[in-house]
Amino acid sequence: MTTLQSVPALGTHPASGSLPSRAETREQLSKATYDLLVIGGGILGISTAWHAAQSGLRVALVDAGDFAGATSSASSKLLHGGLRYLQTGAVKLVAENHFERRAVSRDVAPHLANPLTFYLPVYKGGPHGAAKLGAGVFAYSALSAFGDGVGHVISPAKAQRDVPELRTDNLKAVAVYGDDQMNDSRMALMTVRAAVESGATVLNHAEVTGLRFTEGRVTGAELKDRLDGSEFGVSARLVLNATGPWVDHLRKLEDPNAAPSIRLSKGAHLVLKRTSPWRAALATPIDKYRITFALPWEDQLLLGTTDEEYEGDPADVSVTEKDTAQILDEAAFSVRDQQLSRDLITYSFAGLRVLPGGPGDTSKAKRETVVTEGRGGMLSVAGGKWTTFRHIGRTVMNKLAALPGHPLGDDMEPISHLPKKQPLPGIANPHAVAHRLMVDGAVPGPGMAADSARHLATHYGSLSFDIARLANEDPALAERVHPDAPEIWAQVVYARDHEWAETADDVLRRRTTLTIRGLATDEIRTKVEDILGKK
Repeated sequence: MTTLQSVPALGTHPASGSLPSRAETREQLSKATYDLLVIGGGILGISTAWHAAQSGLRVALVDAGDFAGATSSASSKLLHGGLRYLQTGAVKLVAENHFERRAVSRDVAPHLANPLTFYLPVYKGGPHGAAKLGAGVFAYSALSAFGDGVGHVISPAKAQRDVPELRTDNLKAVAVYGDDQMNDSRMALMTVRAAVESGATVLNHAEVTGLRFTEGRVTGAELKDRLDGSEFGVSARLVLNATGPWVDHLRKLEDPNAAPSIRLSKGAHLVLKRTSPWRAALATPIDKYRITFALPWEDQLLLGTTDEEYEGDPADVSVTEKDTAQILDEAAFSVRDQQLSRDLITYSFAGLRVLPGGPGDTSKAKRETVVTEGRGGMLSVAGGKWTTFRHIGRTVMNKLAALPGHPLGDDMEPISHLPKKQPLPGIANPHAVAHRLMVDGAVPGPGMAADSARHLATHYGSLSFDIARLANEDPALAERVHPDAPEIWAQVVYARDHEWAETADDVLRRRTTLTIRGLATDEIRTKVEDILGKK
């Protein structure tokens, strides 16, 4: 394998068709007057920017950190109907979630979503019986129009063949259902790309330091580039606050007397090396309302999640020893001890769910999206879930169209006129893409290793061929970033030139899987920073 030291010129020349520089983007943002300024680059803000740009509005999107840098890259990585919502009788909600899940996984982003079989173990003395769970997964699959097969019950022996680490002591039966899985960071980045292709202007690592007002109305924001300290402003006819856990912070910039509108729930996860193949996921009931997951994901095992009220600074959220112990203890209900060794943990992360304000247990709170208008006319959107990210974008657009006086209504195409299932960039059959990469690397030359080809195909779709061309033009870029990971150096150059990567964490944590695999060594981090500096 080529060592890092032997490829000093990696990514020296930006790829053709590269993004505008940050200085160019700042100048563009400061000179234009936008119809809509979206503050917050999580999936709610990104989806709204995408739909707004499709509607013909002039859209700007900024975020103080990286796109999907907080909650949106700290999810359980699922596109799901919400099995637990059946507990509360929310049949219509589950059906709507299933519709959105199927739309994303089959029409919008089949290159980024993967079907995943779930096993729901029924143990003696557990909170639910086999008959109840069997009926539940049947109803769940029926609400999905049986698109993932019919929910049913299988024997412990059959389940253990697919999940060797399944704990079988006192295991009576296993209910089976289907949902979908994704890499949330990659899904978010592709949606940013879709927004830009529709005309939006975007900038990450740009922090709002204040709001602009015209006759008491919010008409833009003052910003500071966190990378070089330069200050600039953006003017807009309407501002959308989509800052997630920080939504009330921005509302107070609009109105210092604004009452709190949300509360936060922390969800922590662990990533572990797998001790055996996992051909299905485990969803284990902990009590009447909560389920703990053990999910095969990115060649690793993802465990979680917690659900407890969080009242600290959102920037300080982290996985504590208490979180780690809780996740491992709950996983032990259904996962054998050898898979739960702390030595296998490669990474941990925590995110904050944004819930409507009010009393009660956060685990029972509704995961709904709330859109409110402030005293200065700024709209704030908070709450929701990954599965319905397209629906949330449409919901906000309908709110914009219905505002008193119709400030944007005359300039935007009605949301009902937009394509119902507009695909994300790179849409392609990932199996076909991987096959072509393995056969010829996308252009004449040596084929690509099978694991790298599959990784590219399921994270970039047909855009993989652009990465393969970089690797074929410069053999050093075809080398693996780490021998134990499928990523190649061409992805780092591509992230720099086409995916707004500015820091090592942008690349290693969100545009690749090096960090979650525990492989983001100091040597690799230094080399990535060197490549990012060659813009």
